[in-house]
Amino acid sequence: MTSVWALAALWLGLAVLASLFSIWLRISTALSEIAVGTIAQLILGLAFGPAVLGTGEPWVKFLAGIGAIVLTFLAGAELDPQVFRLKWKEALASFLFSFLGCAAAAHYLLGWEVMPSWLAGVAMSTTSVAVVYAVMLEFGFNVTDYGKTILAACFITDLGTVVALGLIFAPFTIKTAIFLVAGIVAIVFVPSATQGLFKLYGGRPSEFETKFLLFCLLGMGALATWADSEAVLPAYLIGMVLAGTVGKDHALIRRLRTLTFGLLTPFYFIRAGSFVSIPALIAAPSAFVFFLIVKVTTKIVGVYPVTKLFGAPNKEAMYTTLLMSTGLTFGTISSLFGLSHGIIDKSQYSALVAAVIGSAVIPTVIANAVYLPRHLLPKTEREDMAGQQQGPVTRLPQLVRGAE
Repeated sequence: MTSVWALAALWLGLAVLASLFSIWLRISTALSEIAVGTIAQLILGLAFGPAVLGTGEPWVKFLAGIGAIVLTFLAGAELDPQVFRLKWKEALASFLFSFLGCAAAAHYLLGWEVMPSWLAGVAMSTTSVAVVYAVMLEFGFNVTDYGKTILAACFITDLGTVVALGLIFAPFTIKTAIFLVAGIVAIVFVPSATQGLFKLYGGRPSEFETKFLLFCLLGMGALATWADSEAVLPAYLIGMVLAGTVGKDHALIRRLRTLTFGLLTPFYFIRAGSFVSIPALIAAPSAFVFFLIVKVTTKIVGVYPVTKLFGAPNKEAMYTTLLMSTGLTFGTISSLFGLSHGIIDKSQYSALVAAVIGSAVIPTVIANAVYLPRHLLPKTEREDMAGQQQGPVTRLPQLVRGAE
């Protein structure tokens, strides 16, 4: 067991280092963990060999996998159901144009095979709920109708990503049919079961709520992988249907966040970063730049006309479009899925993840530096900004702070 404890200490030491970097640099913890994983694999790999981080160890893969599952569940659980019902049609364009455009560009311009191209379209179609939510909080948009609409659009975009990932890369067999039936049953009965059980047995030191949710997520995750799908798909759907109950229990959500971000997601993001090949990016940087440009371009084509159709001024329309161009969590989940299942190779994975990380930062910087719609800010925020005379550029390091 000595080697296990030593390896666990190494991973958590890297997680601590990543947290310090995120605090010092005021960036997302997820971004810093991915970067630390990439750099650690490069440095330690050169010094001690490529297997030094133990990314293939079963327990490391388990913690990383459950981290992705619970993180996906939390994203779905914080959805506003009312806004979702009102705005889902308008948000579909954000997913469709980027998904189809990036897949076509990968196949016809880069010469990728069909399945890697579809995987690229899935990875590039995402919008980062974490980054956008941090921006909404930073400027106070989260309490406005505008902010709630943007967040709902992010959820819908990522839902399209998760569904596409499951449908395209999971062969439809009898296993798939059983999984779909079980998923429908879970969606119908889990909300009422959760509400009743939590009322009877919740609020105790035994943490019944957390155990029950993990049981549901892991059970459906096991069924999904048995059906050759992805475990994050049922996690996202269960989170969505529980948004009206679990999502409003702020104490429970806070405890789940502590478990997820304190222990689980560092393994996921550091492991994801360790698969990024810096030499491959240096040798062929064009693919990374290519995907970043195509992603932003297709988001502009898909989102900007919709915002103008609903009467948004040019500045507000462009701000919305750039925020919808961000990507992070689901982009890395999709890319890692492709690498783990042999759909893409390591160089393709490196290009996709680098583009995903770039899209989390560059569109956000441009949006808040140039297109910030000050007329939509809450009154108190407008007064604070006017009094401090703090330009958007000086605030940029804070924009993705706390976005996990």
